[in-house]
Amino acid sequence: MIDKKLESLRCLLSGFKSALIAYSGGGDSVLLAYVANEVLAERSLAVIADSASLPRRELTEALAIADTFKIPIRIIKTAEFSSSEYTSNPFNRCYFCKHELFTELIPIAKELGFPVIAYGENASDVGDYRPGAQAAAEFNIRAPLKEVGLTKAEVRELSARFGLPTSNKPQMACLSSRVPHGERVTEQKLQMIEAAENCLRDNGFHDVRVRHHELPSQPALATPMTSPHLVHQAVTFNQPALARIEVGVSELSRLDDAALCTRILAALKQLGYASVTFDPQGYRRGGANDLTKPSNGWTGVQSLAIRQDHP
Repeated sequence: MIDKKLESLRCLLSGFKSALIAYSGGGDSVLLAYVANEVLAERSLAVIADSASLPRRELTEALAIADTFKIPIRIIKTAEFSSSEYTSNPFNRCYFCKHELFTELIPIAKELGFPVIAYGENASDVGDYRPGAQAAAEFNIRAPLKEVGLTKAEVRELSARFGLPTSNKPQMACLSSRVPHGERVTEQKLQMIEAAENCLRDNGFHDVRVRHHELPSQPALATPMTSPHLVHQAVTFNQPALARIEVGVSELSRLDDAALCTRILAALKQLGYASVTFDPQGYRRGGANDLTKPSNGWTGVQSLAIRQDHP
């Protein structure tokens, strides 16, 4: 069955004559760009959107994959942070991100004479709440993986067959997904989140999320702090925040190491987080909105090796 789907994908892409592929470096878009390059060669182009919501490591890895597999690629800059509809962080935030992306891709496709723009939605995504798919429909963006019925598991299987390094890569939503809906998304917050997640990966964790929750102002933080550990620059912190760390369920046992947790805590405090806690449930999709703040304080999290909750 998977071979039939692969052949259907090749036939579908061949019928496009030429195509521009919205490329993120994730498993779906990498497989799509790889097969498109195999079928269309110079008549395909992968385009990756660079903005504050894309971690620098992800950008570097995405470009390295394209280079290794000789996939033609172009980097563009997107401006979703100039839209209050995006930065206000509504439940359909992804719609405004994809709308901005496709707005930028349309003129490139026209310039190059590419009749089709495609992106990496797969058949497993059907039925999920995916505001980005609404934007794709409005721009007539094709989803070849979904159209031939390739599931996420099958994407991973084919990626392993072709030697793509994304075959076992954890799903990686953009950095803005770490901020609960309704709390404003800012580039400063995303820089903090990225640096915190880099710290966890540098300490050997594979599947990580650092959820960023605003805290009420504290007198102790009235004087802004700066950190040299963020991406390429020091940043001033005016809004105290709680970092809620999620790691993969299979990695939770590592949090029994008190020395490791203390080291992570110190690093995140140096980044500017006023409070840090570990989530005992581990990583799960949509976890940014699981933490609530009733009148008697923060609930929904429970630290393991250390406890540094906001008072």
